Amino acid sequence: MSIKKIENRTARIGVIGLGYVGLPILLEFGKAGFQTLGLDIDPEKIRKLLAGESYIRHISGEQSHALIKEGKLEVSVDFKRISELDCILICVPTPLNKNREPDLSFILSTAGQIGPSLQAGQLVVLESTVFPGVTRDILTPELERQSGLTAGQDFYVAYSPEREDPANKNFSAKNIPRVVGADDEIARHIACTLYGTVIDQTVPVADSATAEATKLMENIFRSVNIALVNEMKIILDKMGIDVWATLDAASTKPFGFMPFRPGPGLGGHCIPIDPFYLTWKAREYGIATRFIELAGEVNVGMPSYVMQKIQSGLNRVGKSVKGSKILILGLAYKKDVDDDRESVSYRIMDLLLEDGAEVEFNDPFIPAVGQKRDYPQFFGKKSVSLENLKDFDIAVILTDHSVYDYSSIVEQSNIVVDTRNACGTILSDKIIKA
Repeated sequence: MSIKKIENRTARIGVIGLGYVGLPILLEFGKAGFQTLGLDIDPEKIRKLLAGESYIRHISGEQSHALIKEGKLEVSVDFKRISELDCILICVPTPLNKNREPDLSFILSTAGQIGPSLQAGQLVVLESTVFPGVTRDILTPELERQSGLTAGQDFYVAYSPEREDPANKNFSAKNIPRVVGADDEIARHIACTLYGTVIDQTVPVADSATAEATKLMENIFRSVNIALVNEMKIILDKMGIDVWATLDAASTKPFGFMPFRPGPGLGGHCIPIDPFYLTWKAREYGIATRFIELAGEVNVGMPSYVMQKIQSGLNRVGKSVKGSKILILGLAYKKDVDDDRESVSYRIMDLLLEDGAEVEFNDPFIPAVGQKRDYPQFFGKKSVSLENLKDFDIAVILTDHSVYDYSSIVEQSNIVVDTRNACGTILSDKIIKA
Protein backbone atom coordinates (compact mmCIF):
# COMPACT_ATOMS: atom_id res chain seq x y z
CA MET A 1 0.00 0.00 0.00
CA SER A 2 1.40 3.36 -1.04
CA ILE A 3 0.78 6.11 1.51
CA LYS A 4 0.97 8.59 -1.36
CA LYS A 5 -2.11 7.01 -2.95
CA ILE A 6 -4.06 7.85 0.18
CA GLU A 7 -2.59 11.33 0.53
CA ASN A 8 -3.31 12.28 -3.08
CA ARG A 9 -6.78 10.65 -3.00
CA THR A 10 -6.05 8.07 -5.70
CA ALA A 11 -6.56 5.11 -3.37
CA ARG A 12 -9.84 3.28 -3.93
CA ILE A 13 -11.87 2.83 -0.73
CA GLY A 14 -14.44 0.12 -0.12
CA VAL A 15 -16.94 -0.29 2.71
CA ILE A 16 -18.66 -3.59 3.47
CA GLY A 17 -22.01 -3.16 5.21
CA LEU A 18 -24.01 -0.08 4.23
CA GLY A 19 -26.02 0.44 7.39
CA TYR A 20 -25.96 3.16 10.03
CA VAL A 21 -22.19 2.74 10.45
CA GLY A 22 -20.91 1.91 6.99
CA LEU A 23 -22.86 4.35 4.84
CA PRO A 24 -21.82 7.56 6.67
CA ILE A 25 -18.09 6.79 6.51
CA LEU A 26 -18.38 5.69 2.88
CA LEU A 27 -19.98 9.04 1.99
CA GLU A 28 -17.25 10.92 3.86
CA PHE A 29 -14.57 9.27 1.71
CA GLY A 30 -16.58 10.00 -1.42
CA LYS A 31 -16.99 13.67 -0.48
CA ALA A 32 -13.23 13.85 0.17
CA GLY A 33 -12.59 12.94 -3.47
CA PHE A 34 -11.82 9.22 -3.21
CA GLN A 35 -13.19 6.64 -5.60
CA THR A 36 -15.43 4.54 -3.38
CA LEU A 37 -17.26 1.24 -3.55
CA GLY A 38 -20.02 0.22 -1.17
CA LEU A 39 -20.76 -3.49 -0.79
CA ASP A 40 -23.76 -5.06 0.92
CA ILE A 41 -25.56 -8.41 0.78
CA ASP A 42 -28.94 -6.62 0.71
CA PRO A 43 -29.91 -5.83 -2.90
CA GLU A 44 -32.71 -3.53 -1.71
CA LYS A 45 -30.17 -1.16 -0.13
CA ILE A 46 -28.24 -1.11 -3.39
CA ARG A 47 -31.40 -0.40 -5.38
CA LYS A 48 -32.36 2.50 -3.11
CA LEU A 49 -28.89 4.05 -3.23
CA LEU A 50 -28.82 3.88 -7.02
CA ALA A 51 -32.30 5.44 -7.16
CA GLY A 52 -31.31 8.27 -4.83
CA GLU A 53 -33.58 7.01 -2.07
CA SER A 54 -32.72 7.03 1.62
CA TYR A 55 -33.21 4.13 4.02
CA ILE A 56 -31.63 6.01 6.94
CA ARG A 57 -33.55 9.07 8.03
CA HIS A 58 -30.63 11.35 8.95
CA ILE A 59 -28.80 10.60 5.68
CA SER A 60 -30.49 12.04 2.60
CA GLY A 61 -30.62 10.01 -0.60
CA GLU A 62 -29.30 13.07 -2.42
CA GLN A 63 -25.88 12.66 -0.80
CA SER A 64 -25.23 9.23 -2.26
CA HIS A 65 -26.95 10.01 -5.56
CA ALA A 66 -24.77 13.10 -6.10
CA LEU A 67 -21.60 11.07 -5.54
CA ILE A 68 -22.84 8.35 -7.89
CA LYS A 69 -23.50 10.93 -10.61
CA GLU A 70 -20.03 12.44 -10.06
CA GLY A 71 -18.50 8.99 -10.51
CA LYS A 72 -17.10 8.98 -6.97
CA LEU A 73 -19.36 6.22 -5.62
CA GLU A 74 -20.38 2.78 -6.81
CA VAL A 75 -22.49 0.29 -4.90
CA SER A 76 -22.77 -3.44 -5.48
CA VAL A 77 -23.53 -6.88 -4.09
CA ASP A 78 -20.55 -8.38 -5.95
CA PHE A 79 -17.85 -9.11 -3.37
CA LYS A 80 -15.40 -10.22 -6.05
CA ARG A 81 -14.82 -6.53 -6.65
CA ILE A 82 -12.75 -6.51 -3.45
CA SER A 83 -9.73 -7.03 -5.73
CA GLU A 84 -10.25 -3.51 -7.15
CA LEU A 85 -9.77 -1.80 -3.79
CA ASP A 86 -6.82 -0.43 -1.86
CA CYS A 87 -8.54 -0.08 1.52
CA ILE A 88 -11.45 -2.17 2.83
CA LEU A 89 -13.54 -1.18 5.85
CA ILE A 90 -15.73 -3.86 7.45
CA CYS A 91 -18.88 -2.46 9.07
CA VAL A 92 -21.09 -5.50 9.64
CA PRO A 93 -23.34 -6.34 12.61
CA THR A 94 -22.01 -8.10 15.72
CA PRO A 95 -25.14 -9.06 17.68
CA LEU A 96 -25.59 -11.39 20.62
CA ASN A 97 -27.14 -14.83 20.24
CA LYS A 98 -30.10 -15.99 22.33
CA ASN A 99 -27.71 -16.92 25.16
CA ARG A 100 -26.21 -13.40 25.19
CA GLU A 101 -22.97 -14.67 23.69
CA PRO A 102 -21.06 -12.82 20.94
CA ASP A 103 -22.18 -13.69 17.42
CA LEU A 104 -19.22 -13.19 15.07
CA SER A 105 -20.87 -14.97 12.14
CA PHE A 106 -21.17 -11.77 10.08
CA ILE A 107 -17.46 -11.02 10.49
CA LEU A 108 -16.47 -14.57 9.61
CA SER A 109 -18.75 -14.72 6.59
CA THR A 110 -17.38 -11.38 5.40
CA ALA A 111 -13.83 -12.68 5.78
CA GLY A 112 -14.87 -15.71 3.77
CA GLN A 113 -16.27 -13.51 1.02
CA ILE A 114 -13.35 -11.10 0.72
CA GLY A 115 -10.48 -13.48 1.51
CA PRO A 116 -10.31 -15.19 -1.89
CA SER A 117 -10.16 -11.79 -3.63
CA LEU A 118 -7.70 -10.18 -1.22
CA GLN A 119 -4.67 -8.65 -2.94
CA ALA A 120 -1.15 -7.92 -1.76
CA GLY A 121 -0.79 -4.40 -0.37
CA GLN A 122 -4.41 -3.97 0.68
CA LEU A 123 -5.48 -2.56 4.04
CA VAL A 124 -8.40 -4.18 5.90
CA VAL A 125 -9.95 -2.29 8.82
CA LEU A 126 -12.59 -3.75 11.10
CA GLU A 127 -15.01 -1.18 12.54
CA SER A 128 -17.60 -3.52 14.08
CA THR A 129 -17.75 -3.73 17.88
CA VAL A 130 -16.01 -6.87 19.17
CA PHE A 131 -14.29 -8.16 22.29
CA PRO A 132 -10.51 -7.63 22.63
CA GLY A 133 -8.55 -10.03 20.44
CA VAL A 134 -11.01 -10.55 17.57
CA THR A 135 -8.98 -8.58 15.01
CA ARG A 136 -5.70 -10.28 15.91
CA ASP A 137 -6.87 -13.79 16.78
CA ILE A 138 -9.96 -14.37 14.63
CA LEU A 139 -10.28 -11.97 11.68
CA THR A 140 -6.60 -11.84 10.67
CA PRO A 141 -6.01 -15.64 10.70
CA GLU A 142 -9.22 -16.17 8.72
CA LEU A 143 -8.15 -13.65 6.09
CA GLU A 144 -4.74 -15.33 5.88
CA ARG A 145 -6.36 -18.76 5.53
CA GLN A 146 -8.77 -17.61 2.83
CA SER A 147 -6.22 -15.59 0.83
CA GLY A 148 -2.97 -17.49 1.31
CA LEU A 149 -1.33 -14.15 2.17
CA THR A 150 0.46 -13.09 5.35
CA ALA A 151 -0.77 -10.14 7.41
CA GLY A 152 1.85 -7.50 8.16
CA GLN A 153 3.85 -8.68 5.19
CA ASP A 154 1.52 -9.06 2.19
CA PHE A 155 -1.50 -7.11 3.46
CA TYR A 156 -2.36 -5.02 6.50
CA VAL A 157 -5.04 -5.20 9.19
CA ALA A 158 -6.23 -2.57 11.67
CA TYR A 159 -9.14 -1.91 13.98
CA SER A 160 -10.98 1.41 14.32
CA PRO A 161 -14.28 1.36 16.23
CA GLU A 162 -17.09 3.45 14.83
CA ARG A 163 -18.36 6.33 16.93
CA GLU A 164 -21.65 7.85 15.92
CA ASP A 165 -24.64 9.50 17.52
CA PRO A 166 -27.56 9.58 15.07
CA ALA A 167 -29.63 12.79 15.06
CA ASN A 168 -26.93 14.67 17.00
CA LYS A 169 -26.40 17.75 14.85
CA ASN A 170 -23.21 18.70 16.66
CA PHE A 171 -21.28 15.57 15.72
CA SER A 172 -20.75 13.70 12.47
CA ALA A 173 -18.34 11.07 11.19
CA LYS A 174 -15.93 13.88 10.33
CA ASN A 175 -15.58 15.66 13.67
CA ILE A 176 -15.69 12.70 16.08
CA PRO A 177 -12.08 11.62 16.88
CA ARG A 178 -11.19 8.13 15.64
CA VAL A 179 -9.24 5.59 17.68
CA VAL A 180 -7.01 3.46 15.44
CA GLY A 181 -5.15 0.35 16.57
CA ALA A 182 -3.08 -2.23 14.71
CA ASP A 183 -0.65 -4.98 15.57
CA ASP A 184 2.22 -3.65 13.47
CA GLU A 185 3.51 -0.13 12.94
CA ILE A 186 3.00 -0.09 9.18
CA ALA A 187 -0.65 -1.08 9.38
CA ARG A 188 -1.30 1.51 12.10
CA HIS A 189 0.43 4.25 10.08
CA ILE A 190 -1.53 3.42 6.93
CA ALA A 191 -4.83 3.29 8.79
CA CYS A 192 -4.19 6.58 10.61
CA THR A 193 -3.28 8.22 7.31
CA LEU A 194 -6.46 6.89 5.72
CA TYR A 195 -8.81 8.14 8.45
CA GLY A 196 -6.84 11.37 8.74
CA THR A 197 -7.94 12.34 5.25
CA VAL A 198 -11.61 12.52 6.25
CA ILE A 199 -11.66 12.83 10.05
CA ASP A 200 -10.40 15.82 12.01
CA GLN A 201 -8.47 13.82 14.62
CA THR A 202 -7.10 10.28 14.76
CA VAL A 203 -6.04 8.70 18.06
CA PRO A 204 -3.46 5.93 17.46
CA VAL A 205 -3.17 3.24 20.13
CA ALA A 206 -0.63 0.46 20.62
CA ASP A 207 -2.55 -2.46 19.13
CA SER A 208 -5.91 -3.68 17.88
CA ALA A 209 -6.92 -5.11 21.28
CA THR A 210 -6.53 -1.70 22.93
CA ALA A 211 -8.75 -0.12 20.29
CA GLU A 212 -11.30 -2.90 20.74
CA ALA A 213 -11.26 -2.39 24.51
CA THR A 214 -11.69 1.35 24.06
CA LYS A 215 -15.02 0.89 22.33
CA LEU A 216 -16.25 -1.42 25.08
CA MET A 217 -15.03 0.98 27.78
CA GLU A 218 -17.02 3.83 26.25
CA ASN A 219 -20.29 1.96 26.11
CA ILE A 220 -19.92 0.10 29.40
CA PHE A 221 -19.37 3.49 31.04
CA ARG A 222 -22.71 4.59 29.64
CA SER A 223 -24.45 1.34 30.54
CA VAL A 224 -23.32 1.48 34.17
CA ASN A 225 -24.31 5.11 34.61
CA ILE A 226 -27.68 4.61 32.95
CA ALA A 227 -28.27 1.67 35.29
CA LEU A 228 -27.39 3.86 38.26
CA VAL A 229 -29.83 6.59 37.29
CA ASN A 230 -32.52 4.01 36.47
CA GLU A 231 -32.13 2.53 39.93
CA MET A 232 -32.23 6.01 41.46
CA LYS A 233 -35.46 6.66 39.55
CA ILE A 234 -37.14 3.67 41.19
CA ILE A 235 -35.87 4.61 44.65
CA LEU A 236 -36.84 8.28 44.39
CA ASP A 237 -40.23 7.40 42.95
CA LYS A 238 -40.96 5.35 46.07
CA MET A 239 -39.95 8.38 48.17
CA GLY A 240 -42.18 10.71 46.19
CA ILE A 241 -39.21 12.60 44.73
CA ASP A 242 -38.98 13.61 41.06
CA VAL A 243 -35.79 12.08 39.62
CA TRP A 244 -35.80 14.54 36.71
CA ALA A 245 -35.85 17.56 39.01
CA THR A 246 -33.12 15.93 41.08
CA LEU A 247 -30.95 15.40 38.01
CA ASP A 248 -31.44 18.98 36.85
CA ALA A 249 -30.36 20.27 40.24
CA ALA A 250 -27.35 17.93 40.43
CA SER A 251 -26.29 19.01 36.92
CA THR A 252 -25.62 22.55 38.16
CA LYS A 253 -22.47 21.26 39.86
CA PRO A 254 -19.65 22.33 37.51
CA PHE A 255 -17.36 19.42 38.37
CA GLY A 256 -17.53 15.78 39.44
CA PHE A 257 -20.99 15.07 38.01
CA MET A 258 -22.16 14.01 34.56
CA PRO A 259 -25.92 13.70 34.03
CA PHE A 260 -27.39 10.54 32.52
CA ARG A 261 -31.11 10.26 31.87
CA PRO A 262 -33.29 7.35 32.96
CA GLY A 263 -35.62 5.57 30.58
CA PRO A 264 -37.68 2.44 29.92
CA GLY A 265 -34.61 0.33 29.18
CA LEU A 266 -31.67 0.23 26.81
CA GLY A 267 -31.83 0.31 23.03
CA GLY A 268 -29.63 0.74 19.99
CA HIS A 269 -26.86 -1.42 18.58
CA CYS A 270 -24.22 -0.61 21.21
CA ILE A 271 -25.15 -0.20 24.85
CA PRO A 272 -27.45 -3.23 25.23
CA ILE A 273 -24.86 -5.47 23.55
CA ASP A 274 -21.29 -4.28 24.10
CA PRO A 275 -21.02 -4.96 27.88
CA PHE A 276 -21.89 -8.61 27.30
CA TYR A 277 -19.00 -8.90 24.83
CA LEU A 278 -16.58 -8.05 27.60
CA THR A 279 -18.25 -10.17 30.30
CA TRP A 280 -18.14 -13.16 27.95
CA LYS A 281 -14.44 -12.64 27.17
CA ALA A 282 -13.58 -11.98 30.84
CA ARG A 283 -14.81 -15.44 31.78
CA GLU A 284 -11.98 -16.87 29.67
CA TYR A 285 -9.62 -15.25 32.17
CA GLY A 286 -11.58 -16.43 35.21
CA ILE A 287 -12.83 -12.92 36.01
CA ALA A 288 -16.37 -12.29 37.25
CA THR A 289 -17.60 -8.92 35.94
CA ARG A 290 -20.09 -8.40 38.75
CA PHE A 291 -20.36 -4.63 38.41
CA ILE A 292 -21.00 -4.71 34.67
CA GLU A 293 -23.46 -7.58 34.92
CA LEU A 294 -25.36 -5.89 37.73
CA ALA A 295 -25.78 -2.81 35.54
CA GLY A 296 -27.07 -5.08 32.77
CA GLU A 297 -29.58 -6.66 35.15
CA VAL A 298 -30.90 -3.25 36.23
CA ASN A 299 -31.29 -2.02 32.66
CA VAL A 300 -32.83 -5.27 31.41
CA GLY A 301 -35.32 -5.11 34.28
CA MET A 302 -36.66 -1.64 33.43
CA PRO A 303 -39.48 -2.89 31.15
CA SER A 304 -40.98 -4.67 34.16
CA TYR A 305 -40.99 -1.35 36.03
CA VAL A 306 -42.78 0.27 33.08
CA MET A 307 -45.33 -2.55 33.13
CA GLN A 308 -46.04 -1.84 36.81
CA LYS A 309 -46.72 1.80 35.94
CA ILE A 310 -49.04 0.79 33.11
CA GLN A 311 -50.94 -1.50 35.46
CA SER A 312 -51.11 1.32 38.03
CA GLY A 313 -52.58 3.65 35.42
CA LEU A 314 -55.19 1.14 34.34
CA ASN A 315 -56.11 0.50 37.96
CA ARG A 316 -57.21 4.12 38.20
CA VAL A 317 -60.06 3.37 35.83
CA GLY A 318 -60.78 -0.10 37.16
CA LYS A 319 -59.19 -1.99 34.29
CA SER A 320 -56.60 -4.73 33.99
CA VAL A 321 -53.98 -5.08 31.28
CA LYS A 322 -55.92 -7.97 29.75
CA GLY A 323 -58.36 -6.64 27.20
CA SER A 324 -57.11 -3.05 27.45
CA LYS A 325 -56.26 -1.04 24.35
CA ILE A 326 -52.74 0.36 24.69
CA LEU A 327 -50.89 2.72 22.35
CA ILE A 328 -47.09 2.77 22.31
CA LEU A 329 -45.61 6.12 21.28
CA GLY A 330 -42.23 5.51 19.68
CA LEU A 331 -40.50 2.39 18.36
CA ALA A 332 -37.11 3.97 17.70
CA TYR A 333 -34.50 3.38 20.39
CA LYS A 334 -33.88 7.14 20.77
CA LYS A 335 -35.59 10.37 19.81
CA ASP A 336 -35.71 11.69 16.26
CA VAL A 337 -34.19 8.65 14.52
CA ASP A 338 -35.66 5.78 12.52
CA ASP A 339 -33.34 3.21 14.10
CA ASP A 340 -35.25 0.55 16.05
CA ARG A 341 -32.40 -1.90 16.61
CA GLU A 342 -32.62 -3.47 20.08
CA SER A 343 -35.41 -1.02 20.92
CA VAL A 344 -36.96 -1.66 24.33
CA SER A 345 -40.35 -0.80 22.82
CA TYR A 346 -40.54 -4.31 21.34
CA ARG A 347 -39.93 -5.92 24.71
CA ILE A 348 -42.68 -3.86 26.34
CA MET A 349 -45.09 -4.56 23.49
CA ASP A 350 -44.32 -8.25 23.86
CA LEU A 351 -44.98 -8.17 27.61
CA LEU A 352 -48.29 -6.40 27.03
CA LEU A 353 -49.38 -8.98 24.48
CA GLU A 354 -48.44 -11.78 26.89
CA ASP A 355 -50.78 -10.18 29.44
CA GLY A 356 -53.63 -10.05 26.93
CA ALA A 357 -53.58 -6.39 25.91
CA GLU A 358 -54.44 -5.05 22.47
CA VAL A 359 -51.31 -3.13 21.41
CA GLU A 360 -50.75 -0.61 18.64
CA PHE A 361 -47.89 1.79 18.05
CA ASN A 362 -47.23 5.17 16.50
CA ASP A 363 -43.84 6.32 15.29
CA PRO A 364 -43.56 9.12 12.71
CA PHE A 365 -40.24 7.72 11.49
CA ILE A 366 -41.11 4.01 11.37
CA PRO A 367 -44.24 3.43 9.25
CA ALA A 368 -44.05 -0.35 9.58
CA VAL A 369 -42.03 -2.95 11.49
CA GLY A 370 -39.36 -4.78 9.51
CA GLN A 371 -37.94 -8.22 10.11
CA LYS A 372 -36.92 -8.73 13.73
CA ARG A 373 -34.96 -11.78 14.84
CA ASP A 374 -36.26 -11.62 18.42
CA TYR A 375 -39.78 -10.38 17.71
CA PRO A 376 -40.96 -11.86 14.40
CA GLN A 377 -44.60 -11.54 15.50
CA PHE A 378 -44.48 -7.79 14.88
CA PHE A 379 -43.30 -8.00 11.26
CA GLY A 380 -45.45 -5.81 9.03
CA LYS A 381 -47.31 -4.13 11.91
CA LYS A 382 -48.05 -0.55 10.89
CA SER A 383 -47.93 2.73 12.73
CA VAL A 384 -51.42 3.98 13.54
CA SER A 385 -52.73 7.54 13.50
CA LEU A 386 -52.89 9.68 16.62
CA GLU A 387 -56.35 10.92 15.65
CA ASN A 388 -58.06 8.32 17.80
CA LEU A 389 -56.10 8.65 21.03
CA LYS A 390 -59.29 8.63 23.10
CA ASP A 391 -60.05 5.13 21.82
CA PHE A 392 -57.05 3.80 23.76
CA ASP A 393 -57.20 3.15 27.48
CA ILE A 394 -53.63 4.33 27.94
CA ALA A 395 -50.79 5.85 25.90
CA VAL A 396 -47.19 4.96 26.78
CA ILE A 397 -44.39 7.34 25.73
CA LEU A 398 -41.32 5.20 25.10
CA THR A 399 -39.51 7.48 22.63
CA ASP A 400 -39.66 11.25 23.07
CA HIS A 401 -39.63 12.34 19.44
CA SER A 402 -39.47 16.12 19.05
CA VAL A 403 -42.29 16.14 16.49
CA TYR A 404 -44.85 14.94 19.03
CA ASP A 405 -47.20 17.58 20.44
CA TYR A 406 -47.19 16.37 24.03
CA SER A 407 -49.77 18.88 25.24
CA SER A 408 -52.19 17.59 22.61
CA ILE A 409 -51.34 13.97 23.41
CA VAL A 410 -52.10 14.50 27.10
CA GLU A 411 -55.28 16.42 26.34
CA GLN A 412 -56.65 13.72 24.03
CA SER A 413 -55.49 10.67 26.01
CA ASN A 414 -57.25 9.00 28.91
CA ILE A 415 -53.98 8.20 30.72
CA VAL A 416 -50.36 8.83 29.71
CA VAL A 417 -47.42 6.84 31.07
CA ASP A 418 -44.32 8.95 30.42
CA THR A 419 -41.00 7.09 30.59
CA ARG A 420 -38.89 9.96 29.16
CA ASN A 421 -40.14 13.05 31.02
CA ALA A 422 -41.48 14.25 27.69
CA CYS A 423 -44.44 15.83 29.50
CA GLY A 424 -42.23 17.37 32.17
CA THR A 425 -43.69 20.89 31.97
CA ILE A 426 -47.31 19.79 31.56
CA LEU A 427 -49.52 19.80 34.64
CA SER A 428 -52.13 17.05 34.44
CA ASP A 429 -53.36 14.26 36.69
CA LYS A 430 -53.51 12.07 33.58
CA ILE A 431 -49.71 11.75 33.54
CA ILE A 432 -47.91 8.92 35.29
CA LYS A 433 -44.13 9.20 35.29
CA ALA A 434 -42.31 5.91 34.82
